[in-house]
Amino acid sequence: MKKIIYSLLVLCCLSCSVSQQDKRELKLWYDQPAQNWMTEGLPMGNAYMGIMIFGQPEEEHIQFTEESLWAGGPRANKEYNYGNRNESYKQIEKIRALLKKGEFNKAHRLAYDKLTGIFHKSENGTPEFGDYGAQQTMGDLFVKVDGMSEVSNYHRELNLENATMNVTFDSKNNSFKRKYYASYPKHVLVYEFTAEKPVDYTLRLETPHLLETPSLNENVVAVDGKLENNGLAFGIRLKLDTDGKVALKNNKVTVENASRLVVFHTAATEYKNEYPKYIGNDYKTELTSILKGIQNKTEAEIYAEHVQDYQGLFGRVNLELEGPNRDSIPTKRRHKEYYAGTFDPAFEALYFQYNRYLMISGSRPGSMPLTLQGKWNNSTNPPWACDYHMNINQQMLYWPAEVTNLSECHQPLFDYMESLVEPGKVSAKEHFNVRGWIVNTMNNAYGFTAPGWGFPWGFFPGGAAWLCQHAWEHFAFTQDEKFLRNQGYPLMREAAKFWIDYLVKDEKGYLVSFPSYSPEHGGISTGAAMDHQMAWDLLNNCVKAAKVLGIDDEFTKNAETVRDQICPPMIGKWGQLQEWKEDVDDPNNKHRHVSHLFALFPGNQISVLETPDLADAAKVSLLARGDGGTGWSRAWKIAFWARLKDGDHAYKMLHELLKPTDYSGVEMKVGSGTYGNLLCSHPPFQLDGNMGGTAGIAEMLVQSHANTIEILPALPSTWKKGSVSGLKARNGFIVDLKWAEGKLSTVKITSEKGNKCAIKYGEKKVVFETQSGEAYVLNGELSK
Repeated sequence: MKKIIYSLLVLCCLSCSVSQQDKRELKLWYDQPAQNWMTEGLPMGNAYMGIMIFGQPEEEHIQFTEESLWAGGPRANKEYNYGNRNESYKQIEKIRALLKKGEFNKAHRLAYDKLTGIFHKSENGTPEFGDYGAQQTMGDLFVKVDGMSEVSNYHRELNLENATMNVTFDSKNNSFKRKYYASYPKHVLVYEFTAEKPVDYTLRLETPHLLETPSLNENVVAVDGKLENNGLAFGIRLKLDTDGKVALKNNKVTVENASRLVVFHTAATEYKNEYPKYIGNDYKTELTSILKGIQNKTEAEIYAEHVQDYQGLFGRVNLELEGPNRDSIPTKRRHKEYYAGTFDPAFEALYFQYNRYLMISGSRPGSMPLTLQGKWNNSTNPPWACDYHMNINQQMLYWPAEVTNLSECHQPLFDYMESLVEPGKVSAKEHFNVRGWIVNTMNNAYGFTAPGWGFPWGFFPGGAAWLCQHAWEHFAFTQDEKFLRNQGYPLMREAAKFWIDYLVKDEKGYLVSFPSYSPEHGGISTGAAMDHQMAWDLLNNCVKAAKVLGIDDEFTKNAETVRDQICPPMIGKWGQLQEWKEDVDDPNNKHRHVSHLFALFPGNQISVLETPDLADAAKVSLLARGDGGTGWSRAWKIAFWARLKDGDHAYKMLHELLKPTDYSGVEMKVGSGTYGNLLCSHPPFQLDGNMGGTAGIAEMLVQSHANTIEILPALPSTWKKGSVSGLKARNGFIVDLKWAEGKLSTVKITSEKGNKCAIKYGEKKVVFETQSGEAYVLNGELSK
């Protein structure tokens, strides 16, 4: 195939399916301030800190979180042991023996629960996290405008294209403008308040933690404090730039006669992610350095740098879905009308890009990874500790990182995984008497990698295997051999050792996970399918990585041998994909977890083309489970149906994920969907559903897991015309495409590494050589 030199006209057509004058605005906007943190506040973040902004005219409310502020850990209890219990692996041997005899019962489960569990419930049923701890809100900043009267012409918006929030309104013959943004390069949050006529402001900080008396020096407010639970020290700094007069009175900051007030906000803690103490960061020096970094910079310069930095990531991908322009309708009302049946595909594109915005805002090199709530937490006792849940949630948080061209945002997860290896090795030895590293259902910032919060709920040693899939996927998309050699493969190899040691032969000669547990569903088993699929995936990726790196050693040979002996996916008596080795699936069960379909997505052991019988069985299981479930469960089902090439069913799940809700409780059977601020309701708020939703949309448009770039593999009939540019495909390719009347018009493939490219659309497939840095354009027939 010849390289195609394309005209400016073709480039313009590929970049957008609508004219520039009709280009959709990527904004969430509202005609009222937020009243509820979870359902109405608008999130911003610079990866290190997250803020939720209410946009209140009289007294602005900005709730803020610093990522490393965690209760619990070694300093909460000198006997803290990272969830490990001395020689508890002996209990695993007892369980194995009882399971073989068919005698394992509730009494045995409770005995192991007592041994491993560290969580308890209070009298009212609320979880108490104790030594385990929880991610903590740092506090709230309030900025009051003195003498505010009735407000008119109120407008609040979040602009996704420059990661800027604006609030405007009029009051008492005065006009007010506010601008908010979060600078990753400068490690600060910036709030600009302007008034047409000078006004007086009062600033106050509130926190549930222990605070020292604030100080004011050269317009810098300094406040230090610590957590009562473990004594973790932290600091908050507010630098004020204003034409008004600044003073500190009664622990409040007053700014008199100001037409402009800019607040530069930063915070840090003494937490340091180093096992086993997790302390040692000189946070005061860090804060001094951050403030020094903005000392000779104007706000305009800081903002320009922020926009350039942000757009360098966000601007890589553009999604246009043709439909009526409904940008003039407030987002909350637009959301409700969309779900009620108003045709608004651009709203779905807005949602797709909003979640990319959240990824950039919460996860950047040098930061900690996203938690269940990203970087947004307003509680000292948040749901599920606002921690790292490793049995689906943590992984889903990073599903869109590669395919939506945000590979850099994936890096915090890999760095964090490295920090889990040492405590994970201890847990593998203490609980299972094997090599390798593990992490179970719940993980905190203090190296907790063992089973916890009850048995079997907290029992999921497969967490590390699933995390390691991300390391391989990062290489698959970027082709970064340096990363694979220095970070990815060492993580994978060490995690694989656990499975090589832990798997045992069953009566048929298969290697099985024993005992095992399908996440949050059923009981202890002699072989949960998900364990087998993850082990196979990890060992298979280790073999592939070794080939890339030119490694041919005993470990690689052993990994290949063990992989080929693992119990394969099985089809049960009613045509379903079995969740366990035992054929005991209930066709009436509607549980939110569909863990035994891991091999379909995000794995690739099952596919429509290569394993059609297993794909059909997966479809039977999926239909039996139904289209309900929590927020993240609906997001996962988008990807499942996309892999099964059913675009309309994938679209149905996207629509259900976007079901409007205001419910902020914790009852999982009600209130799942999406809040008015487009955050996902598990319920309550969890960020995983947002990220899973965007990954699912990408999967509907482009798939590349089978060594072929498949174009529009699950295009729903609703999306008749549109375009997307900048999506990534495995083996180092960027994909731009355009379609009309539900059929491919043009596709452009940019080769980043010069690898051979295979493209498939419908029944058509072409394969051609590429050169690094070159682009190749094909028509709807996959020809020039």
